[in-house]
Amino acid sequence: MDTPESSIGAAKSPTGCTQGNSLIKRFIIAIVLLAVVVGGIVGFNLFRDQAIEQYFATMEAPTLAVSTVKVEPGPWAPGLEALGTVAAARGVDLAVEATGIVKEIRFESNQRVEAGHVLIQLDDAVQRADLLVGQTQAALDQQALDRALELQKRGVGSEVTADSARAAASTSATQVTKLQAVLDQKQLKAPFSGTLGIPKVEVGQYLAPGTVVATLQDLDTMRTDFSVPEQQLGALRIGQPVSFGLTANEMAYRGTITGIEPKVDPSSRLVSVRAEVTNPQNQLSPGQFLQVRVELPKEDGVLSIPQTAVVSSLYGDFVYAVRPAEKKPAEATATADTVAADAKPSLAAAQVFVKTGRRIDGRVEIVEGIAAGDEIVTAGQNRLSNGTPVTVNNDVTPGDGNAGAVAK
Repeated sequence: MDTPESSIGAAKSPTGCTQGNSLIKRFIIAIVLLAVVVGGIVGFNLFRDQAIEQYFATMEAPTLAVSTVKVEPGPWAPGLEALGTVAAARGVDLAVEATGIVKEIRFESNQRVEAGHVLIQLDDAVQRADLLVGQTQAALDQQALDRALELQKRGVGSEVTADSARAAASTSATQVTKLQAVLDQKQLKAPFSGTLGIPKVEVGQYLAPGTVVATLQDLDTMRTDFSVPEQQLGALRIGQPVSFGLTANEMAYRGTITGIEPKVDPSSRLVSVRAEVTNPQNQLSPGQFLQVRVELPKEDGVLSIPQTAVVSSLYGDFVYAVRPAEKKPAEATATADTVAADAKPSLAAAQVFVKTGRRIDGRVEIVEGIAAGDEIVTAGQNRLSNGTPVTVNNDVTPGDGNAGAVAK
């Protein structure tokens, strides 16, 4: 016989199944909604990426204005570059020869003096007195010689007496010359014309032999010593023109090579060279550094461009050449009316790697990479990349005189 509990459980079983089915339906609906949301997000991202890609694919790059120069073969003035040290053609440190106390200083700082000008006068009272004694003795001996010669003519004096008088007179004259030389040592004179430096002594100062009084420099003509590699020794010759300047862009001074060391320094493999340089208005000073450029024979037919056109990178030097832009397929199918409206061809920048050579006066020689007639960007290339549309505007060119002269 069935119990009441079993009857009640049998009665509840349909309701439990209904609740389970409801839960499953809700779970399925949640999964579907989640799939719809996820699919929508994924679809939106795919649509967005495709739209962005299509936008950039169809977007035209902005046209940039650049300055250009036509590459043309022309003359080239090669040279050897070096650093030189300026020195006066004649320059000495003046020193006294004798001891004494400074009596007079007869020059001032930076004074120009002529050769023989007395610069320092030492106390010479003793030497003047000795010279007077010597001159008196020389005069007495000369009178004795004259008397002996006169007696010898009359036949009264002997030959021995005349010879003794002659020797005494000669000795006295020599002694006077010696005393005059000692007296002259009490004066310091300029050995050549030039400009004096700052006095290094004072009046009343005791000087020993060899004490430096001042420096004397002949600043009208200077000399410059510099060195070049031994490989360039064959390009040098005496009398070769040389340019000098405080900077590589301002070679305002001219000179010539006056000496070439015939020996190569074994430690540095350099050759010492000396050149003379004129010094107008005494603008150069001994001890200065100068940029030196030995001028070599000129060459014709050399391809060169302004240095501003060359861009250096880790992969090498390159330039941007202006060339007709490559047409896209859509542009190739343009109508004849559109082509007629666009009579002026579009231009683009093309990156071209080059091999550079010598450099001078803001220009660089191009050995490989470009040819005569190519149009090269000289300003504005920092905004360019390969294929960038460009327009040429040469109203303003870079600060290079040679570039401006050949700009088209």
